[in-house]
Amino acid sequence: MKEKKLWQILSANTIYENNWIRVREDKVLTPAEKEGIYTTVHFKNKAIGIIPIDNEGFIYLVGQYRYPLNEYSWEIPMGGGKIGDDILASAQRELEEETGLVAEKWTNIMRIHTSNSVTDEEGCVFLAENLTQKQAQPEDTEDLVIKKISFKEAFEMVMRNEITDSLSVAGILKLAILRKI
Repeated sequence: MKEKKLWQILSANTIYENNWIRVREDKVLTPAEKEGIYTTVHFKNKAIGIIPIDNEGFIYLVGQYRYPLNEYSWEIPMGGGKIGDDILASAQRELEEETGLVAEKWTNIMRIHTSNSVTDEEGCVFLAENLTQKQAQPEDTEDLVIKKISFKEAFEMVMRNEITDSLSVAGILKLAILRKI
């Protein structure tokens, strides 16, 4: 096996930072040993998606306007968990916050990198089962609509490009394979 040449960082400079991201521009030496620039978006949270599924096979989707896309989006419930925090506790908090659902059984079904050519964002998708309904408490920036549909319909929405969020698409497709629908 041929030895791989790695990128070498010659210098690194933070060019923007806020509570959620840090943008870093590196002067690099490429694997071809040429000088270049590489810019990376570092996320300060892990992306967490949850597929809440009830005993009849229905799942819950969250609808909301997504500012960066200037589009309305149907997604699995999701949010962020601070790096270093317990990822399951963050998933449980997000599910209850957005939908009011509490699950007794949790299974981590996926680890994912959302766009690994420009960001180090890491995500995971949980399956949440044995659901109990409580009161949702969305953040003041969230104007959410909750939709309960069959898992098969959610899968079909992915196939019709009606669900396009990467965590949602990946999680629903993975669960479809695991459940052999």
